[in-house]
Amino acid sequence: MSVDLGGQGFLGAAHVPALMGVVNTTPDSFFSESRHTEVRDGIRRSIEMIEQGASIIDIGGESTRPGATMISVEEELSRVIPVIEGILKSRPEAFISIDTSKPEVARRAINYGCKMVNDVTGAINHEMVDLVASSEVWVCVMHMKGVPGTMQDDPQYGDVVEEVKDFLSSRVSALIGAGVAPNKILVDPGIGFGKNIQHNLELLKTGRRLVPHEGVGILWGVSRKKMFADLLGRMSAKERLAGTLGVAAAAYYSKIDVLRVHDVEAHSDLLRSLHSVHNGGMS
Repeated sequence: MSVDLGGQGFLGAAHVPALMGVVNTTPDSFFSESRHTEVRDGIRRSIEMIEQGASIIDIGGESTRPGATMISVEEELSRVIPVIEGILKSRPEAFISIDTSKPEVARRAINYGCKMVNDVTGAINHEMVDLVASSEVWVCVMHMKGVPGTMQDDPQYGDVVEEVKDFLSSRVSALIGAGVAPNKILVDPGIGFGKNIQHNLELLKTGRRLVPHEGVGILWGVSRKKMFADLLGRMSAKERLAGTLGVAAAAYYSKIDVLRVHDVEAHSDLLRSLHSVHNGGMS
């Protein structure tokens, strides 16, 4: 896979983070402006994000916000497949990720042309591991303590960094053991998924030290999350772009590989500017 931002290769030496644009085909995702319940709106927004600099489009049909409830496989498929079809009809080269923990949804999405599975449960389902291995797609495995419905009810850790690192290491080992190439694996510490503000900050400070295996990449997903209510007092998700961009700047200097974002254009401008200043020339 070759993903470019300002001419820099994904997981390349320059370590300019690639941008994964968030497209939620859900009526209840935490950031209202990311909700695209109409198929044509989801397709339009995806293409817009590609034009703004997104290397990956992450399509999700089931909300995983705190307090969310699960939906059926059939409902999730009805939300995501038409959008995936529409994007690839217009942009056959698009690199689409399916944001799901259900193997059947992932299988159908891959059959329609998705090249990555983004699993917030860390691919703990053996069927998901086998699917990723057999289809040779990319996979992102995330740490989540508990389930979305209750994960933010006073999460507790002995050592959050070690617990998250151990979990991600176990999932990467399972994937590699099944035949998945390390350079097709991303790990995600799961900011805001069963963590309080201190847990989140400790994990972000740890950066690439969470990566458990050579060749594996790391993704951060902090875009407009509740941590900015705790950190900055920004109670509305609409007020959290500046805080999000601050973490994106930290990601650049921490050599994070992928940023999962709602605001592709703003992040693209930020990263291109940082890279130009850092290198003393146009990116």
